[in-house]
Amino acid sequence: MSDHESPDALAAQGLEKLGYQQELKRSRGMLHMLFMALAIEAVPFGATAPLFTSLISGGPVTMLWGWLVVSLFSLTIALSIAEISSKYPTSAGSYYWCFRLSPSRHRVLLSWINGWLTMVGVWTIALAVTFGITQILLSGVAIFQPDWIPKVWHTYVIFLGVTVLANVMGMFFNGALPTIDVMSAVWTILGLIVMAVCLPVKSSIRHTAAFAFGHFDASMSGWTPGWAFFIGLLGPASTYAGVPMITNMAEEVHDPSTQVPAALIWSIPIGAVTGVVFLLPLLFTLPDIETLLSDPSGQPIGLMYHLIMDTRGGGFAMWFIVFATAVFCAISISCAASRATWSFARDKAIPLHSVFSQVNMTLGHVPVNAYILSTTIQLLLGLLYLGSSTAFNAFAGAAVMCLGASYAMPILISVLNGRKDMDGAPFHLGKFGYFVNIIAILWVVLEIVIFAMPIFLPTTVDTMNYAAVILVGFTVISAIWYMIEGRYRYKGPPTPTADDWRSSIAKSEAKTESD
Repeated sequence: MSDHESPDALAAQGLEKLGYQQELKRSRGMLHMLFMALAIEAVPFGATAPLFTSLISGGPVTMLWGWLVVSLFSLTIALSIAEISSKYPTSAGSYYWCFRLSPSRHRVLLSWINGWLTMVGVWTIALAVTFGITQILLSGVAIFQPDWIPKVWHTYVIFLGVTVLANVMGMFFNGALPTIDVMSAVWTILGLIVMAVCLPVKSSIRHTAAFAFGHFDASMSGWTPGWAFFIGLLGPASTYAGVPMITNMAEEVHDPSTQVPAALIWSIPIGAVTGVVFLLPLLFTLPDIETLLSDPSGQPIGLMYHLIMDTRGGGFAMWFIVFATAVFCAISISCAASRATWSFARDKAIPLHSVFSQVNMTLGHVPVNAYILSTTIQLLLGLLYLGSSTAFNAFAGAAVMCLGASYAMPILISVLNGRKDMDGAPFHLGKFGYFVNIIAILWVVLEIVIFAMPIFLPTTVDTMNYAAVILVGFTVISAIWYMIEGRYRYKGPPTPTADDWRSSIAKSEAKTESD
């Protein structure tokens, strides 16, 4: 096979058809992308980070059956996004898809709106992960120092360190990231095996199947039982919300039209099974729920494993499995967030776009400045914790709402177009397309409603859900920026003509031959 016919060369030519030049290095295959998606899911972390919310919103029924419900609906989003991304495999992602699918008179504005939804979504989902790690880390410390109550500034400083570490890993060890994703998958599998054995063997707590599969008590939430169940879905919803972000890695994948959609689709059922395997031993040995909810830190995972294992050392070992999974997640999701940021800057939609669209060749084709911007935004948003004890829920809720809306927009536009734009897509939903797309859209609408709500009533300034505030705040900022500069500079993603593409290919081939 000649250089011009290699998978990477063909992918680069396909990217030029979409209007972009190859700037990043293609180093990932389908398994790499699958492992990255699973690292972003980080099921043990995703299922326990919002443990307080899950317990107060019903307990075992919400945790187990809620996981399966969200997994099913998340699959419709994954299938819909996989179809669109197979036809338009670019790191620009959903704002590019909106531009290509929308009528010409609306495409620039819709693309702009979607791009900023994406930015807020990727920044807040990465923030939710790093802030969740901070809370879990403090919970682990409490296993050995139960009387120590960290001050607010302690929490923020630790959060700052976790966020910087996750992003520095991506900046300086980009070539090792695919291997780190593989390590994450291996760690998760081994961790599940260890927990499945240790929890039932070591715990003195034994619940019946009726409790593990059917116990539901949402009386402490203040909500009606049915609504409390939906609010308790924040955990699994935030677990899956970031998975489609692997489409922002498309320009680093050997064959993105087939490998990215395959990885995206397979990650959901694998995540669903992984969640059940993780949750069942936990639910059969779950300590007293009121005791867990009374944990002053608001994150009872350390206390939970300590009570289950009956020893501090045993509880710490189980805690560490979850903690390490979360660290892997932070590295992977920060990487995907940087690519989304870089892509939007490349299309001149972010202030100082010429700075944030640069790619550092010395470090291995890494968008370092986009990493720095993403990190800075997260650290600034993290200051919300200084005024809210439920900041994690705000970050996770805002992420689910914004990312969900950004994915639903191109799906809805495709449906309104009669799905004719999906003709010729390498992965096509066929006759099930309308059904899958509509279910995905309706699920996102429900997510936006329920995750804007406070997790319990009555609410105060300290405990209210600030997800909607984050969403509205960034909406105002993006609208102001659009009026000041965006409407003059932002023309949407490139739309090359056939002549432009042939000229670009000829130049690329001439450069390759000269090299």
